[in-house]
Amino acid sequence: MHCVTFHTRPTLNMGKRKRAVGDHLIASEVISTHPRNGAAVTKHAETTGQQPVTVQIIAGTYERILHGITATINFEGNGAVRNDAVAVEFADTFLFNAHDSAVRCLALSPSTHQEKISLASGGSDQTINLYQLSTRASMTGPRHGPTLPSLVGRKIVQNPKNRELGSLQHHAASVNALKFPTRSKLLSAADDNTIAVARTRDWTILSTIKIPIPKAHGRPSGDTAPLGGAPSGVNDFAIHPSMKLMVSVSKGERCMRLWNLVTGKKAGVLNFERSLLQAAGEGRWGRGEGRKVEWNTPGEEFVVGFEKGAVVFGLVSASSVPERLHVDGINQDSKPKGIVKISPSSKIHQVRYVDPGNDGQIGPNVLAVSTENGRVMFFSTNPASIRNPASSDIGHQLPICPVIGEIGSEGGDAKSRVKDFEILNTAGDGSSSMSRILVTASSEGLMIIWSLNLAQSASSNRPASPSKSISRGPDGGPNDQVVSATVPQVGRLLGKYETGNRITCLKAFIMTEAAEGNETSHSGLDDAVQLNGGPEDTSDNTSD
Repeated sequence: MHCVTFHTRPTLNMGKRKRAVGDHLIASEVISTHPRNGAAVTKHAETTGQQPVTVQIIAGTYERILHGITATINFEGNGAVRNDAVAVEFADTFLFNAHDSAVRCLALSPSTHQEKISLASGGSDQTINLYQLSTRASMTGPRHGPTLPSLVGRKIVQNPKNRELGSLQHHAASVNALKFPTRSKLLSAADDNTIAVARTRDWTILSTIKIPIPKAHGRPSGDTAPLGGAPSGVNDFAIHPSMKLMVSVSKGERCMRLWNLVTGKKAGVLNFERSLLQAAGEGRWGRGEGRKVEWNTPGEEFVVGFEKGAVVFGLVSASSVPERLHVDGINQDSKPKGIVKISPSSKIHQVRYVDPGNDGQIGPNVLAVSTENGRVMFFSTNPASIRNPASSDIGHQLPICPVIGEIGSEGGDAKSRVKDFEILNTAGDGSSSMSRILVTASSEGLMIIWSLNLAQSASSNRPASPSKSISRGPDGGPNDQVVSATVPQVGRLLGKYETGNRITCLKAFIMTEAAEGNETSHSGLDDAVQLNGGPEDTSDNTSD
């Protein structure tokens, strides 16, 4: 029996008093009178300078809370990011006591130029909490008026449109992954070996995909399964951009499973060969299970992340595989395309493809990987740049994806692991010197905002040249590490923020400018109508 609980927290309606606050504004200010209540409203006239960019960041923590922060990035008149103390202004927006245990994962619904966006959080308490966030910057923010008083010296900006919607309790174990393929569907995976599909219109559970429980084959090192049991649970899943195919990886399985989302049934199982696991850094005592999986934007390839490496899989032509492996023209059979090696060897925490955007600076074959030693490394999966393994790389039977750049922690200090990160595209019209923003979060609670420039590294066909020195392992053989001495730094540090909590997961999106006509929040009745099938969310883009 599925349990769905909804409750609404009272919102605090605050008067919106506008005041010019500083010389860091680029746009000139024009004071007008609101036509309804006569209150003074501050507008920003358009100038030739680059408008500030506001990023809403949401962090899940071990301390069971959701922490919302806004980062406002200010620019000079020529479009360059300011190089002073007000380059990035941070402000706390919300602090939800979300779960009874650690927050494991987060998901944001596609914005599609809407004023509201859905946020889902999954935790170890078997619960999925649902929230509604505003995509518009608050008119009481640092650039528009006074902030709330604080005892800790931090700016606090309250947006009355941010509110809690309720919770879903249809899983019987820890929730590990959440995805919004469209605004009308939410998919969740948990340690109970199920992937559930919920409809966001009324949050009804439409179907549940049951993953087979793996058989116990020994006890891998570090396993936390109960006595006499086997490790089980879905680690991650990824949905093809066509919304017809899904790939999942689970605990205790040295394989990945493909699912037909049209029928809701299994489409195939692809086993990980021993040679592939060795090339990906899985040793003799490794679990050999996939931990992360991600499709690139066109859906031409996907990556499976392991503990200390990753493997890129490409789709082969439909004419070379049996008809049973096709889903409405999508070929499910795939072959390893290349491997991603971290040098020096380090644990992987997150893998994501960089969205190419519309600026044409990079292609869809740039992969970002965060590591235990505080770096975010960027690899090229373009077939033209993948190099064949050297003769000294024993065990490498697959081509190696070259590293084209990296971003380290401040001052080259690589001590804090990057638990999660987000890459956001800005305007992308060439008017600004910054086309992408990288937000990283460490398990120590430190958030860092970077200006990311991958255009030069991605456009060059010459990847970073590794040194020819090969380190030796304990047995005297090659340690399978290629130490790169010429990896370029592709990011510039803009600002950092100490949250005071241990971060486990991260999500972020770029907010739109606050509009004068949207200063007052919608009533709770309007939000309730939307939850029960209002006109704002009547689309059903995926099959049940």
